[in-house]
Amino acid sequence: MNNIPDQITASLINPQIEDWNSFNDFRDGLADNAPKIESLLAELKRSPDDGAKITSLFRLFHNIKGDAGLCRLNFVIPLVHGVETLLSRMRAGEVALTDFLGDVILLTLDRLEQCIAMLAEGQNVSALALPALADGLNALSQQEPQLINAAAARLIEAVTGFKPSAARMAARHQPEMERSIAETHQDLRFFRELSLQLDQRSPLYQGRTTRKLELALATNLAAGNRVDPQQLEAAVYLHDIGMMFLPESMWLKTEKLSDEARQQMARHPAWSAEWANRIAGWQDAAQMILQHHEQINGSGYPNGLTANEICDGAKILALVDAFDAILLRHSHRGQQKSTLRAIAEINAGDRQFAADWIAAFNRVIRTQLEAGHRA
Repeated sequence: MNNIPDQITASLINPQIEDWNSFNDFRDGLADNAPKIESLLAELKRSPDDGAKITSLFRLFHNIKGDAGLCRLNFVIPLVHGVETLLSRMRAGEVALTDFLGDVILLTLDRLEQCIAMLAEGQNVSALALPALADGLNALSQQEPQLINAAAARLIEAVTGFKPSAARMAARHQPEMERSIAETHQDLRFFRELSLQLDQRSPLYQGRTTRKLELALATNLAAGNRVDPQQLEAAVYLHDIGMMFLPESMWLKTEKLSDEARQQMARHPAWSAEWANRIAGWQDAAQMILQHHEQINGSGYPNGLTANEICDGAKILALVDAFDAILLRHSHRGQQKSTLRAIAEINAGDRQFAADWIAAFNRVIRTQLEAGHRA
């Protein structure tokens, strides 16, 4: 049963922007505060009883909530309010910072940043599961101290589909694991920055990263989050980084490539995958990247893998990558016509794409088209 009113739930499902100038001001403020929050959390995990740092963290979230109110972004407030209440209890010495509680705070910040980025691009944010996060934060903020760590783990699983390691339930202080949580978010922030730089190479690529991320996460969610969402997110950001090592005249072309150009292009998955593989913790993302141009009939590259040899993350990435490329190729037809053409081509490619993932992808696109008609 929900703990937050239906009106608030509705605002989280379909956030409204009343004033875009105020929205941009809020986005700039959040971009300034987010790195400070991540840094403070990393420090607090090393010294969880540092009252001054807890107070500083509380003030940062309080400022975000205040800014949201001033900018009339009311959907932000229930997300931040739960974190603010937890930090108030920490300041009072009633609640201790646990592994999973720290992860929940980082998750809230990450989802808020993703939400703002998607709204700026006019994208649907339903895949972020914001109502579930707000509801869970509200319940967690009222939880008995001894039950908070387990409740936080359940909240992480409910929102992301990822079940945290049971081994971490028993101990508060595991420095290597704790550092990895902060590093994960820092890595994702860096990966996203790289991907956005790639988007700047051509006006045709504007919004490309956000579109692909939304579709990939939503498709994964539609299939029950069979792929680790964070690994998938990293793969979306990095899968085309290797293209930057090819001549722009080659990868910005929309017409058919020569045989020589295709051979060169076929090298970019390995370059991109190796980039991810050399950073600890992103080996699953590296596999998705390496395989995202493989096809289930064995005709893809670089290794000619067949259906059962290709990981699920790569199958998702292949779909969203192809869909976006088709949209680009037919953009002159208008958004609605190009979307219908793209989904038709995807469904005709049953020898290229996995049927179960096409079905999940179709559900996502159908939802988007229906939402567009209602708007």
